[in-house]
Parts: sequence; structure tokens; C-alpha cells
Amino acid sequence: MKSKGQCSRPRNQLDTPLELHPMPKLIPQAANTILYCCAWAETVAFYRDQLELPINFASDWFVEFTLTSTARLSIADERRATIKSSHGAGITLTFQVADADEIWAAFQSAGLEPTPCRTHAWGARVFYLRDPEGNRLEVWSPVA
Repeated sequence: MKSKGQCSRPRNQLDTPLELHPMPKLIPQAANTILYCCAWAETVAFYRDQLELPINFASDWFVEFTLTSTARLSIADERRATIKSSHGAGITLTFQVADADEIWAAFQSAGLEPTPCRTHAWGARVFYLRDPEGNRLEVWSPVA
């Protein structure tokens, strides 16, 4: 019997080959990641006030932030939703920026406690931090 949180099938194994069931190709025109939160007000304040993301839509339990022209990040109050918080388990939001070191310095000055900025073997400067709900944020930029 599988325990909670485990995948039901071995990695890279499908029940049937995809070629047998042709489907229309999914070509997203936009993307929105929704985080369901217990610490809803604190998490909204983090993205709005600390990261200064622009708000696209807001209600008394759901806020949608604009990341790019086609990408959004939404914060939903789990008390008003049918989906509950994962408390950050298994979630990393990845943001490519022009200069990770510059953003790291700004976050450090603002008291956000990012990890040290390091150069990774895949050719990027990277650091991490967590939002109030426990979701991990990865901020990176290509090495020049």
C-alpha cells in the first residue's frame, strides 16, 4: 500500500503509450499558478509588499499577481477554497531575473533572509527564500 505523498507508478512509466491515444496538443496562451494558503494575508502581503508584484485581480480571498505578460501567480485563502494548503511541501517557484546578485542584495537589505547566492554548475547565479506559507522561491540569472 502506498503511503501519502508517494507516486503510484514508477518514474517515467506510463500505463499506455501516448502514441495510441492521439490528443490535441496543449499550447497554453497563459499560465497561472495558484497557491492555497493558511497564512493567506501574510502571503499576499509578502508578494505585494516585499516582492512588489503588481496585482492583476483581488477579492477578499483570492489575489492574482502579474509575473509576465503571460504568467500569473495567485494566492487563495484555503478557508474559502475546496483545495487545502500544502504548507509549501514539494513546491518551488522559480523566477529568472536579470541579475540575481542585485535582487539578493535588495532582499537581504529588506530582511527577507535569502540563502547565499551561489554559482551553480548549470551556469547560473541562484539563491532561495521562503514565503510565509513555506513555499520555496528560487531566484536565478544566467552567468554572464
